[in-house]
Amino acid sequence: MLIENAVHILKSTIAEADLWEYELDFKRDTYIKEADTIDTHLYFLEEGSVRVYFTEDAKEHIVYFGYKGSLISAIDSFLTDTASTLCIKTIKKTKVRVISKKRFLDFIQKEKTTLTLWQEVLSQLLLMQVDREKSLLLNSPFARYQQALETHPRLFQEIPHRYIASYLRMSPETLSRIQKS
Repeated sequence: MLIENAVHILKSTIAEADLWEYELDFKRDTYIKEADTIDTHLYFLEEGSVRVYFTEDAKEHIVYFGYKGSLISAIDSFLTDTASTLCIKTIKKTKVRVISKKRFLDFIQKEKTTLTLWQEVLSQLLLMQVDREKSLLLNSPFARYQQALETHPRLFQEIPHRYIASYLRMSPETLSRIQKS
């Protein structure tokens, strides 16, 4: 099962059980979660896009993106109930549905199929992260671009190129040259 399908089924299951606690609207370039804070919510993007990143030496390192249909969180904070250096910031006007960790865990512990679905989502996220890490360590900038284009074509439709360049660990100029070749 593809992660998009698993996330869609999970979102539908939460909606059918009427578990969404509230909706939030964010303007462009607004923090949903700031660095060094605890945030144990899950956010489902109804519209818009976000980047999840950390900053080191005033440089932004993008870990992943979310856009319409995505489930996002500061996963380390969600799993450990501790502060995370991850930031979640909107790229454009964004609307999210929100569920707290407690409400979500109470629900999936009662529903075996939903618990299995959540485990599938986490497994796929972990595998995607391992693939990305291998790509960053072993592949040339061109190969990283090609892999991103093949595995995440929506990325290039939803996300500004300067953020994609950061995500692929290259300069915007390098990304531009690669796209023109």
